[in-house]
Amino acid sequence: MGATLVFELEKIKSLLKDVDVVTAIEEGFKQYSNGNTVVPPVGELLFEDPPGDVHIKYGYIKNDDFYVIKIASGFYNNKNLGIPSSQGMMLLFDQKTGQTVAVLLDEGYLTDVRTAAAGAVAAKYFAPKHIDAIGIIGTGIQAKMQLHYLQKTNPCKTVWVWGRTVTNAVKFKDELADDFDVHIARTPEVVAKNCNLIVTTTPSESPLLQAADIRPGTHITAVGSDTSNKQELDASILQKADIIIADSIFQSKSRGEIYQAISKGFISEDQISELGDAIQIQDLQRSSDQQITVVDLTGVAVQDIVITSAVFLNHQQKKK
Repeated sequence: MGATLVFELEKIKSLLKDVDVVTAIEEGFKQYSNGNTVVPPVGELLFEDPPGDVHIKYGYIKNDDFYVIKIASGFYNNKNLGIPSSQGMMLLFDQKTGQTVAVLLDEGYLTDVRTAAAGAVAAKYFAPKHIDAIGIIGTGIQAKMQLHYLQKTNPCKTVWVWGRTVTNAVKFKDELADDFDVHIARTPEVVAKNCNLIVTTTPSESPLLQAADIRPGTHITAVGSDTSNKQELDASILQKADIIIADSIFQSKSRGEIYQAISKGFISEDQISELGDAIQIQDLQRSSDQQITVVDLTGVAVQDIVITSAVFLNHQQKKK
């Protein structure tokens, strides 16, 4: 093997243009739920001042060529410094020899993309057939990416957005005005009243949406709660839901909306199905436009494995 390759962000973005990320992520979830991966528990560093968290996720798909270690962080005051909240890198190794194949200095970009692609997969199987409007809770990078990736599976141009400040919401609307009809909501409740597909993307530690706000037939993809102390949905929403899906049942025992709801006694573990299983088993999918569905995305290392491998393999293909 030759020297370790180093890909910087612009190169990564260029290579990613030719990758069907949604299909790759969907396949990754299937491999995970089928037991074809080795994914240890998440490594985590939590910071208080300034607030931030670092996740170390790693693993491999059995009988594949690579294993991946991902380091990704979110430091939420970064916006005050004029830099993105997401940072990090992906490390690609040869599964047979342990040699370092590539270092992807993606600055958290691949984590954002694979999370948005997972949101598209969730909506593909659980959103109602007719979407009145897409609701976005949050105004950051992930909020915008979720909206764009939803167009690949559940296209809808009418959007309601809520942000912690009006300034952030106005900026969100202005940046997306050419492609979407964006309405600014005064509260998360207003988003819920107007939308039957909602994505929550904030690092909130207290619930933003309440069960009484949620219309029959609504699908919610919860993205922001990826640690044990974050929560965007009141636990009674999961109690009210007809279908509850975890990207990883194992991870939902220690983090995310499902963890919060189980620990407070609102639901039990036997009510949860895993996304990779639901993709493959129709009986686990939405069967009525009146059902309330929740998919809790805590972020699984298999997503990092498939997106990192796809970027590298596309580079190899272009060299031929």
